[in-house]
Amino acid sequence: MAPTDETAQFKPQASPFGTTPPTGPPAGPEPGAVPSGRMPRWLPRAMVLALSLVAVFQLGSWAFHQLIGLLINILIAFFLALAIEPAVSWMASKGLRRGFATFLVFVITLVGAAGFVTLLGSMLAGQIIKMVEDFPAYLDSVISWINTSFHTELKRVDIQEGLLRSDWLQKYVQNSATGVLDVSAQVLGGLFQLLTIALFSFYFAADGPRLRRALCSVLPPAKQAEVLRAWEIAVDKTGGYLYSRGLMALISGVAHYVLLEYLDVPYAPALAVWVGLVSQFIPTIGTYLAGALPMLIAFTVNPWYALWVLVFVVIYQQFENYVLQPKLTAKTVDIHPAVAFGSVIAGTALLGAVGALIAIPAIATLQAFLGAYVKRYDVTDDPRVHGHRSRGTGYLLTRLRKRLEETVDRQRGGAGQSGDDSGDSESEGDAGPGRSVGPRGGSTP
Repeated sequence: MAPTDETAQFKPQASPFGTTPPTGPPAGPEPGAVPSGRMPRWLPRAMVLALSLVAVFQLGSWAFHQLIGLLINILIAFFLALAIEPAVSWMASKGLRRGFATFLVFVITLVGAAGFVTLLGSMLAGQIIKMVEDFPAYLDSVISWINTSFHTELKRVDIQEGLLRSDWLQKYVQNSATGVLDVSAQVLGGLFQLLTIALFSFYFAADGPRLRRALCSVLPPAKQAEVLRAWEIAVDKTGGYLYSRGLMALISGVAHYVLLEYLDVPYAPALAVWVGLVSQFIPTIGTYLAGALPMLIAFTVNPWYALWVLVFVVIYQQFENYVLQPKLTAKTVDIHPAVAFGSVIAGTALLGAVGALIAIPAIATLQAFLGAYVKRYDVTDDPRVHGHRSRGTGYLLTRLRKRLEETVDRQRGGAGQSGDDSGDSESEGDAGPGRSVGPRGGSTP
């Protein structure tokens, strides 16, 4: 057989008669093979698909960053709608239309907030005017104390002239004048944001059943039950969170009202309401904002009163953090205090103050929803489960004592065993052949 090449074709052989046999037709290209020097047909389509995916990703990322503010507002509105859902449902069960019931809840909330802000603003304006009028007297008392204590000769006129001619005051005035437009823009933006949140929360609360039906209409029956259960859990947990915060605000307001009334600080009721609401519903910095205003107004009465208010705020804050808040949070939101603290930190890192405000009800809802899918087992009745250490100091001493006793017994047993072995050998020698030693040393035939 003639050798073949890679194409499994016979190589032409020279004829013994000097003639070359005819060869077959040239083999054509295999199916699917790409001629050398040409691009594969699938490569342009793959490049277009890859570029399209990159463009869609970039467009989606740009749109998400542009709409992040709107998405946060919708998230806040959703949680506000969950918070007022129980009140709206109760009014609707009494025969009111759901839209009108939502409108009544919004009106009551807005009237209460407007009344509180108006009362607090008038009080603050009056106190600021009083402080400005009494500032020269305060400054004279401070200057006289400094002159008496440090034997100086300061004068109020010299201090005022130095302040008015200082460079930092002039720069501050210039920066304040140029920042008026920025402040106005921020105020208008805040009002527009509040209006957006109120509008979305109104529609979420008023059209809650329709929204649930629209969401469930695209899901199978099993998923519909899960969505409705998650919605109900979110309503309960959000309402529980607001209930716990409202209860802590009430306790805080009463406690601070008693102190301010005892110190005879003016506007004690309004200041107590301020401390209760701000300290509970503004996370992280709410405590400091709440305590600063009573201290400022107490300072206008007596500087020592401001110190007493500061001491009371610090002590009450520790009592609330370590005694009051863990118990109320565990009963209403059913979340561990450490988990609640961690969720607030995580929410603040993700969404700022908004994330800190909605972190606890969101985590409580997620925990309650996922708890139904976690399989639990009965815990064995082990002392370590209840925090009792079975291997304490007494256990170690007992083990050590037993080891010592075993060692002593082993040594005594070894010595006795060696004596018995020697006696047995002697008895065996006396017994002679054919005899065995009995149990008492006697020999038996």
